[in-house]
Amino acid sequence: MKYMLLLFEPDTDWLSVPKEQLDAELRAHGEFCRYLDEHGIPYSGAALRPSTAATTLRPDGSETIIADGPYIELKENLCGYYIIDVDDLDQALEVARRCPIASGIEIRPTWDTTT
Repeated sequence: MKYMLLLFEPDTDWLSVPKEQLDAELRAHGEFCRYLDEHGIPYSGAALRPSTAATTLRPDGSETIIADGPYIELKENLCGYYIIDVDDLDQALEVARRCPIASGIEIRPTWDTTT
């Protein structure tokens, strides 16, 4: 079963942080990916640019409004994700506990749209 690990943290412009901080974060995620590889867990994922780079579409009657920025302002924003393919929620929780996090991880099963 596939689960999405939604990673939340305060907005960070990773292009402007000290190189040591960026390198430490990249190392932590590299170690997490090695863990997934070593345990034969298929995955994909990506880091996201800050919420200020987002564009949001909102329905407004018969029109769609395009707005800069996220839908709502939050203290923590979605900063990245992994999609993992594991046996069940217990295994997803075990994997998520090893993932580097700043504020929290939401674990959500995905719909299987192939059936």
